[in-house]
Amino acid sequence: EIRELIKLKLVEKNVPSITVAVAKNGAIVWEEGFGWADKENRVPADEHTLYSLASITKPITATGLMILKERGKLDLDKPVNDYLGEAKLKAWVGDQKDATVRRVANHSSGLPLHCQFFYEDEPYSPPPFEETLRRYGNLVAAPGERYRYCNLGYGILDYVISRITGKSYPEFIREEVFLPLGMTNAYVNIGEEHEGRHAIRYGVDGKPIPFYDFDHRGASAVYSSAHELIRFSIFHLKNHHHDQKPILSDENIDEMQHPTMKINGNTGYGIGWEISKQVGYKIVGHDGAMGGVATQLALVPSENLAVVVLCNSR
Repeated sequence: EIRELIKLKLVEKNVPSITVAVAKNGAIVWEEGFGWADKENRVPADEHTLYSLASITKPITATGLMILKERGKLDLDKPVNDYLGEAKLKAWVGDQKDATVRRVANHSSGLPLHCQFFYEDEPYSPPPFEETLRRYGNLVAAPGERYRYCNLGYGILDYVISRITGKSYPEFIREEVFLPLGMTNAYVNIGEEHEGRHAIRYGVDGKPIPFYDFDHRGASAVYSSAHELIRFSIFHLKNHHHDQKPILSDENIDEMQHPTMKINGNTGYGIGWEISKQVGYKIVGHDGAMGGVATQLALVPSENLAVVVLCNSR
């Protein structure tokens, strides 16, 4: 029934493709692609097609952050400025010392909304991150006072990861998160070598959107297939697979999934995860939405169930 509904909706909504993956009790029970990853070249979508994940990047960045916490390299409750270089957050309201790593991770640091895209057909590229921090690292609410979703916060966390480890953020995430979890077909950003393997991002007019980058890669820049992302989900449901290295303890996985900032009545934010109550179940997840992207990842811990849905149109 669901398969038929997907096929119907692709036509009704003029959506290029949708790919789904479902895991139950640590096993993948369904993964399938529908429609076109690349309409112009007639490349069909399947479970191994690379999709732009948008904000599902955040729980991946948060996983890297928690690896450093587990290794004693980072304290979540210290000011994030302790881990930055010369360019630091500046408080216009409250005290920047209260903008802890945890508050940056749960969107309560006081940073405002931030989205900045750099398209390949424009003459601008992302500046050094220190420049982004100098321009936009302004706290406009007292840290801890309120939830305000901010991509820049996760750009700051990817910068912290690279400063602590001496590795680039893409390199660290690939070596310490993707490869140990068997996610060989997942990357921070993609290049020419992935040509023909990724889903083209399409606008609402049905036309391809020029490739774009960010000044907040830790918030938005991961590409993954549904097959790889469901493997990530299996790990975060604490299924200990012999082919996945235990990159985090169960205690740290639980800490990520514990809401420390309230969003609204039934929903809060932990470390990289949104935690909500829906139809009587605790749902741990994240979605992603930007030009040419709509993605959803949902974990239902009580049922040991995970669902991934990836789409290359808004």
